[in-house]
Amino acid sequence: MKNQLSAKQAEELIKTLKDRFEKNKNRHKGIEWTKVQAKLEANAGKMWSLNEMEITGGEPDVIGYDKKTGEYQYYDCAAESPKGRRSLCYDDEALASRKENKPDGSAMGMATAMGIEILTEEQYRELQLLGIFDTKTSSWVRTPDNIRKLGGAVFCDRRYDTVFWYHNGAESYYAARAFRGSLKV
Repeated sequence: MKNQLSAKQAEELIKTLKDRFEKNKNRHKGIEWTKVQAKLEANAGKMWSLNEMEITGGEPDVIGYDKKTGEYQYYDCAAESPKGRRSLCYDDEALASRKENKPDGSAMGMATAMGIEILTEEQYRELQLLGIFDTKTSSWVRTPDNIRKLGGAVFCDRRYDTVFWYHNGAESYYAARAFRGSLKV
């Protein structure tokens, strides 16, 4: 069935997520794995999305809990921008505008297909408080509408122990740029 994992895939993903959760307790202080696992097992569609994050190199991990909604927040926590999501322009409009040398897809299009959201600049900076990410790569972040309407898109990275926010044409793509996603479960 589409967008659903087999029992074996689900079991393997739960093991991977649990191992990562246990190794990175600083990302989710005060959160109990058994409660996270129960939420995951009750949400087959979210499990599928987390698996997509995993197989594209995102290394998703719990970074918070929203008491109002009762949802756990997952972010891609790979040290560098996910390998399976690189060389993408920003969105499908930018992809369509390229006349030649088109990339295989767009960051926004791939995120939608995976059932996840691209991190905002604020979320990206929040992630950087939990570790050191993107010291050799960069990640597209959700671009404000006023910038996108003018043909631009924004991305972030970390250099010189500082998080930088930059701009590019939305149709550009680079081998060292992907996107980081978030998912609420």
